[in-house]
Amino acid sequence: MIRTISTELKPIKLWLEDIDQDTLQQAKNLANLPFLHHHVAIMPDAHVGYGMPIGGVAATRDVVIPNAVGVDIGCGICAVQTSLPHLEKTQLKKILKTIRQTVPLGFKHHKNAPKKSKMPEISGKLTEKELPVVCREYENGRLQLGTLGGGNHFIEIQRGDDGYIWLMIHSGSRNIGYQVANHYNRLAATYNLAHGAKVPAKWQLDYLPLQSETGQRYLHEMNYCVQFAAANRRAMMEKFCEILLDLEPSVSFSPAFDVAHNYASLEHHFGQEVLVHRKGATRAEMDETGIIPGSQGSTSYIVRGLGNKESFCSCSHGAGRKLGRKQAQRQLNLKDEIQRLEQKGILHAVRHKKDLDEATGAYKNITKVMDNQRDLVKIITTLKPLAVVKG
Repeated sequence: MIRTISTELKPIKLWLEDIDQDTLQQAKNLANLPFLHHHVAIMPDAHVGYGMPIGGVAATRDVVIPNAVGVDIGCGICAVQTSLPHLEKTQLKKILKTIRQTVPLGFKHHKNAPKKSKMPEISGKLTEKELPVVCREYENGRLQLGTLGGGNHFIEIQRGDDGYIWLMIHSGSRNIGYQVANHYNRLAATYNLAHGAKVPAKWQLDYLPLQSETGQRYLHEMNYCVQFAAANRRAMMEKFCEILLDLEPSVSFSPAFDVAHNYASLEHHFGQEVLVHRKGATRAEMDETGIIPGSQGSTSYIVRGLGNKESFCSCSHGAGRKLGRKQAQRQLNLKDEIQRLEQKGILHAVRHKKDLDEATGAYKNITKVMDNQRDLVKIITTLKPLAVVKG
């Protein structure tokens, strides 16, 4: 931990040296919530989000805050180690071309839905009453299973310092998660207003009582979206492996690592069972395997958690933005960003000025981010990018 701010109702513990005023104000808003438990933890990749900083961890008593999970519920990373020590550039280009032809990117989706068995099961007591949004969006979700999405989502081929080629995918719950998030955030705003507006509307931290029917429905739907996001990554990784097998029939694959970084879970911290909201933060319990991706053009990491209680056993989910999307498009130089990637020999996705929002220069220095969280995780494998597809 770098420092603690003690000016609010609860402390704010930071794992970064510099924090912009907007992100800091959001952290202060969290620290002043009447139901916040113990302190706020701000990870080294933190930057401003809706209501809660991305890269923030907040535990609450008896309430859930939809905006403290975010709109891309269950967004996370899947990584697989292959048996290959090397891929030629011609092979990398073939893989990228096939991915673009077979995996829908951005707003695109499949024309034919996969088998229902590929979708997370709606079982037991969970019916349309407990999962109204999921059931409404289920068929659309089937068409989006195995699709990348846009923004900072990516499919990347990497070389590890363990001597092997790795495959990595960053994606989330697509529109089904977005619909669930917006539905319950609206209900939370209505509840907050009807019960005395305990949280100022401008904070964007409206809440639902955890034991209310609406609060429980949100948790059910959120957990389904976490499962859907993992199934989405799994479907794309299966396709990714098939593409590689077509080029290298002898290749084998390790079991996949998959971690989410947008969700809330009931956990025991500082003497109490609380709901831990991780928004752009990865769980890092003792010896737990985690994945921390860099930006396009920088290293990523397989890590092992150190179980640091001060961070609610959490770590960063990536490098973190230092420039907003529009800001990056205005300020970064397209030629310089392309040159930076090509000097490293990376097959990249920066072609036009609009792509600068995902250029390396839009993100924090991942090496510094990792250095700031040495008390949260131990690096196991360092992965250098070779080729990337962006949504």
